[in-house]
Amino acid sequence: MQENKVKFIWFFLHIVALSAFIEPIQAASSNPPLIEGGMDKSSVVRIAQTGIADLKTAADKSVDHSKSLPAIVPESKSDANKQLASYYRRSDGYATNPESDPPRYVRRLSDIGIPALSDLTWLDVGLEHRTRYEWRNNDIRRIEGGEDNPIFLRHRAWIGIRDILDPFRFAVEFQDSRVVNNKHAITDQERNEYDLLNAYGELFFKKGLGVDDRNQDRPIRFRVGRMAYETTDRRFIARNEWRNTTNTFEGFRLNLGRDVNDWELDLFGLQPVRRLQTKFDVANDHLWFFGAIGHWRKWSDIVTIQPYYMGQKQSADPNGFTATNQLDREIHMPGFRAYGKVGNFFDFDASYNHQLGYSGPLRQDAQGYTVEVGRTFEHPWKPRLTGFYGYASGDRDPNDGVDNRFDRFFGFARPWSADHYVVYENLKAPKIRFDLQPMQKIGFELTYAWYFLASKRDRMFDILDGNISNTIKDPGFNRDRTGQSGDYAGHSLEGRIRYQVTPKINAVIGYTHFTAEDFVKNRIAASPSCASGNIHPCVDHRSGNTDFLYFEVLISLL
Repeated sequence: MQENKVKFIWFFLHIVALSAFIEPIQAASSNPPLIEGGMDKSSVVRIAQTGIADLKTAADKSVDHSKSLPAIVPESKSDANKQLASYYRRSDGYATNPESDPPRYVRRLSDIGIPALSDLTWLDVGLEHRTRYEWRNNDIRRIEGGEDNPIFLRHRAWIGIRDILDPFRFAVEFQDSRVVNNKHAITDQERNEYDLLNAYGELFFKKGLGVDDRNQDRPIRFRVGRMAYETTDRRFIARNEWRNTTNTFEGFRLNLGRDVNDWELDLFGLQPVRRLQTKFDVANDHLWFFGAIGHWRKWSDIVTIQPYYMGQKQSADPNGFTATNQLDREIHMPGFRAYGKVGNFFDFDASYNHQLGYSGPLRQDAQGYTVEVGRTFEHPWKPRLTGFYGYASGDRDPNDGVDNRFDRFFGFARPWSADHYVVYENLKAPKIRFDLQPMQKIGFELTYAWYFLASKRDRMFDILDGNISNTIKDPGFNRDRTGQSGDYAGHSLEGRIRYQVTPKINAVIGYTHFTAEDFVKNRIAASPSCASGNIHPCVDHRSGNTDFLYFEVLISLL
């Protein structure tokens, strides 16, 4: 334990030194003074030049990926008027606002603070580094107990061209993801060296559909190539910002309108990209992911409505790593999401989805929904209280010819549980949450969550090496087909502190304690014990209670 403390202290001092080195460089680059919330004046000028679509991007740049700081206050009445002209309203739901496009660490070259480059408004650039240290004690994702102290390293770079060659535009985003000091087998969730997240060409017609009734351009955008992006509440299409590696796809995307308009339609046909860790990633030729997403913002001061249809069609891969990969599958999912505010009383964010089709010889019939209601109280520290309930069906009977397990497609996992023990499948998850922000640059979060299986005869996704990866074979310890292990998985206390060190450096420290209940305890007890010495795979028998501590620094280098 003493050795772990020394490692953590060394890591912390390393980050502090790096921050101290970068901050003087930023000051020396002649950056303009900051206005409230961390946006520099050059960003305000760019907003005035390019409109409200860039306000959302610029305002998001200095905030944490999964919980935004308060909105930037505009500098002038003209900027405020542009905000009012936009139909776009952010959800107040936890971590439900998608990443901007391009990502928030990207800036126009004219905005990086070098006067000689002030005319290069057509070139987008970005450099980002993230380091995260984790201490995990008796992590139930693993069949092996004890302590683990991995350090995750992630680097990103972006270059893109807009405006100057219109209607043609393009962008490339590079990422390198690695992990060190990890005692377990490395998977594609942790490592993906020297690869591309985005590499696409785009036709952009600024006024392809004229203007809306607030005189805002309604463009047409057609994108082809490799792309990583997020949409709706990120539960089905997400970059997965918390994870060290990132979801990406190859195919096409057609957008009619944009986020500031009263309506928008997003059409896509994509093949997910296989993360190959040390080789160049390739598309999964056996799987197509497709859909249409509508955005209705005409009444966005009260409610934004997002009706959508998503689906995936998979042809069996005889060499597939998992049993699911080796099946013919076709899933169709109609759904909708609605979020908004009821006066000054409370805000809400709700969704419902139903899945139909087949999975191999089984008929698919599953559903999932989420409801979040919160209120931010009138106080300088912005206290916020939230209640959340999420449900995703599980397979009720392994022998009835129907698969009831809800499929989360390519959505994010972290907001379901910071320690990544549950995802949006076979789950009933009530939560209460409290947020506090005593200053613009610091925020506190506290969450208590309970986790139950929707079906006690189905699996708990990411425990006892039951995760779906291309590295570790699932030993099957995370499911009890008899249902005798119960349905109460456990409960957890999660806390997090976010601190914006400078406009370009964000630090986060978090802690989660998970208390195991019947299902987790019984699955550990029912699995072969490693104490026998002869059976493999085996499980270190332990209580199932875990601790998870992490410290993360995210640095935008431009």
